[in-house]
Amino acid sequence: MAVQDEPETIPASEALDHDAGAPRKAMTIGAVCKALEQEFPDISISKIRYLEDQKLLAPRRTPGGYRLYSGGDVQRLRTILRLQRDEFLPLRVIRQELASGRAGNDVAPSAGDGAGTAAAAARRKRNPSVTAPSSGALYSLDDVIEETRAEPRLVSELEEYGVIKGEVRAGNKYYDETEREIVRAVTELARYGVGGRNLRAFRTSADREAALLQQILAPALRSRNAKRRKEAIEALENLAAVTTHLKHLLLIRDLRKIVS
Repeated sequence: MAVQDEPETIPASEALDHDAGAPRKAMTIGAVCKALEQEFPDISISKIRYLEDQKLLAPRRTPGGYRLYSGGDVQRLRTILRLQRDEFLPLRVIRQELASGRAGNDVAPSAGDGAGTAAAAARRKRNPSVTAPSSGALYSLDDVIEETRAEPRLVSELEEYGVIKGEVRAGNKYYDETEREIVRAVTELARYGVGGRNLRAFRTSADREAALLQQILAPALRSRNAKRRKEAIEALENLAAVTTHLKHLLLIRDLRKIVS
């Protein structure tokens, strides 16, 4: 039997805040969709329900079973959607961000599409940066598995297909921070049946993009002029952000064809 969408308006008696014992303004799931669709054109009732299923949202329910979203619920949803769109974070990481107290005002809204927006998103402190030095920390296989909840065979597949490499020291294999986060991201994909062999396309694409950016900026990056080299590094950071944003747009375009 098909499940009907919840209505945008419900009886006033259903909209009471029974915990407080007084009427309180709240929004139905349909109204939330309408309120956010300008900033998030892809939002849908089913997506909001999915986020609730993933324990990222917990709207209260009326005695009749209707979902009611408070202002705080809507702000939390806006934060989740921005972290997905602008920082490309998987739901597991978003859950951790919210649990650590990251609020909506920590996630600035996009000022519009384009290179500036992409570069700003890429420079956010929780995103990896080509100019930010690594802490130099190394993690054993056991550490990576414990922190990412990855299956050992998945890590082996990633090595087999060249997605990560690791470094052998004193007979033991270690991974840096970036490789650890790659494993974390792939673990999220693995929940949907994506394995190491499926990721060769990502590895090949990244290699080609890196080669292209190197070709564009190689002379300046090798320059002995400190100012010119600094400018080239900044340009490399911006180009990396722009290419990431472009790939995201192309992916969304193609996925829309699938669901249309």
